[in-house]
Amino acid sequence: MNELVAKYYFEANGVSATQAVRQIMAESSIGTWTELQTLDTRMQKRLGPRALKYSKTTGTVEIAYPIDLFEPRNIPQLLSGLAGNIFGMKIVKNLRLLDIKFPKKYVKNFKGPKFGFHGVRKILGIKKRPVLGTIIKPKVGLSPIEFANVAYKAYSGGLDFVKDDENLTSLRFCKFEDRVIKMLDVVDRIKEEQGRNVLYAANVTAPTRIMLKRADFVYAHGGRCIMIDILTAGFSALQELRSQNYKMVIHAHRAGHASVTRNKKHGISMYLIAKLSRLIGVDQLHIGTAVGKMEGQVKEVLAIKDIIQKDHVRVKGYLSQDWYKIYPVFAVASGGLHPRLVPEVIKIMGKDIVIQAGGGVHGHPGGTKAGAKAMKQALDAAMDGVPLKIYAKTHKELRDALRRWP
Repeated sequence: MNELVAKYYFEANGVSATQAVRQIMAESSIGTWTELQTLDTRMQKRLGPRALKYSKTTGTVEIAYPIDLFEPRNIPQLLSGLAGNIFGMKIVKNLRLLDIKFPKKYVKNFKGPKFGFHGVRKILGIKKRPVLGTIIKPKVGLSPIEFANVAYKAYSGGLDFVKDDENLTSLRFCKFEDRVIKMLDVVDRIKEEQGRNVLYAANVTAPTRIMLKRADFVYAHGGRCIMIDILTAGFSALQELRSQNYKMVIHAHRAGHASVTRNKKHGISMYLIAKLSRLIGVDQLHIGTAVGKMEGQVKEVLAIKDIIQKDHVRVKGYLSQDWYKIYPVFAVASGGLHPRLVPEVIKIMGKDIVIQAGGGVHGHPGGTKAGAKAMKQALDAAMDGVPLKIYAKTHKELRDALRRWP
């Protein structure tokens, strides 16, 4: 198949569904609002899209586009077509790009993740259980020394992963370079004291030139992981970051996604954003929890997890996809989590996840280290099939956490 297939939900505005579909097809490919003297039959036949399937019940349409309409290795150009001017057309009241099915020829243009979740597991030496992480809180305000001290307590309590928050880059009170040096010293210290590998994700989000300079800095100082806010930085920046082929895990934060994903009738689905992220090559991606503070239903979260982790995917309501050996991504559950929620998260999402708790660690009455211990104890209990209340009888940190978050 040498076509990309896009699936849209749409609501026509003052025209028939057929007219709306025709205009969506034209504006997203080779046409415009009127007949063109420059568009001949030969070009129309070679590059024109085809409507494959329309459902009046669901209000969706599937449209096939010739692959020659899309430049290889160029996600911005892809979205300029399939998620571009069509959103501003008066003839649609609502329009949502639900999914894109990529043929083998298009997928093979991309590297995908360098490590994937299997590679991250190998780095950390964790074979089966979920990875436990935290985001240093408060989001901003700590100095590099204070930040590193909090991280040390989190690692010491048993966590595997620490990351910057989405809005912490290089601020006056916490310069990027100073923070990275302090944090990588902590990573080395944990290795020496506990004999285990841990990861620190330094947020390199910035204008592209500065972003790459920061990524180089992390790598030069022995870092194994970098983080990028993929939507605010943009897919162009993400592609450039991945093209450097760093020997570092790329942790993808989805800050801002709800501005285009939350309205179920309009915008772009998180499912597709996750799909594009795997195609480009992130190793870890925030996908929601279905139980914490962030919006995201269980069905949707699990669909997203499937598209970034399975090799052959067919999820109801979306298009089928074969990944042609592109590595799977570590799904990150983050947002309002605390020890009491750990068993439920694992029950819903399985073991191939990163469970991240910010306030659920640092808000523990005993402090960060106790909060980290409580998270690890909750994980151990869940993995052993022991109810938290029973496990908490002999584990003070978990007991205090359950009282804190009843």
